[in-house]
Amino acid sequence: MADKLVYSSKINKIRSFALILIFVGFAVMYGGLLSRNIEWLMLTLFLFGLLFIILSCVVYFWIGMLSTKAVPIICPSCEKPTKMLGRVDACMHCKQPLTLDKDLEGMEFDEKYNKRKYRKEAKAQSSKNE
Repeated sequence: MADKLVYSSKINKIRSFALILIFVGFAVMYGGLLSRNIEWLMLTLFLFGLLFIILSCVVYFWIGMLSTKAVPIICPSCEKPTKMLGRVDACMHCKQPLTLDKDLEGMEFDEKYNKRKYRKEAKAQSSKNE
């Protein structure tokens, strides 16, 4: 039985991370409520929880700014509008691997194509082949 890999768009991954930060912040603050008999521990946990929530707001703001620069496209599979970051990404709706790079069409989907190191190696290898 072959395992089918399911990809996730980069924007959704970062948004999920920010949402997890909010829940962690609430859980840490709840721990502060449970330790209200020890004032210094309660205050410390509240401050850490607040720090997680503020960090989540920063991440949401950052991905919002990044999302405005993303390339809007129509997914060829589900025909819904989606946004694409980098050379390869996945559809936000159907998880279809997407690319706008003609050199990567037909190749196996791998997120390493977005890394600068891979692009430098590919460029060096293509110039070596010429």
